[in-house]
Amino acid sequence: MSARHKARKRAVDILFSADINEQPLEEALLAAQARAQSEPERSSSWDYAQMIVGGMIAHGESVDQLLRDTSQSWPLERMPTVDRAVLRVATWEILHNPDIPTAVAIAEAVELVNELSTEASSGFVHGILAAIAATSERA
Repeated sequence: MSARHKARKRAVDILFSADINEQPLEEALLAAQARAQSEPERSSSWDYAQMIVGGMIAHGESVDQLLRDTSQSWPLERMPTVDRAVLRVATWEILHNPDIPTAVAIAEAVELVNELSTEASSGFVHGILAAIAATSERA
């Protein structure tokens, strides 16, 4: 498993935790930073995870609005929490990280939901991200 894949998974964990606990993302990131300091063996994935979560802190409202606008069948608030977290990570990557090819962001998101969510989630996540990619400036 690549360091970036692990970082995405860590970012999903932080977003998921903040969502479930109804905690501000900034607080969830600070708690994760404190844990990360005691886990030097996991340091290779921390920098990118922190970058993703920081990106969501900066651009979360616009990412969520795009997800709301794109998802015709499920309101953002009704999506499974883990699917919502994965969609947020991938959407941020598609829109705000030019170092990550769009196809990689989508493939990684599908892989994450295959690991962490339901069988039906991969098709749903792929469809939403493909629609976002088709309308983004990077597509």
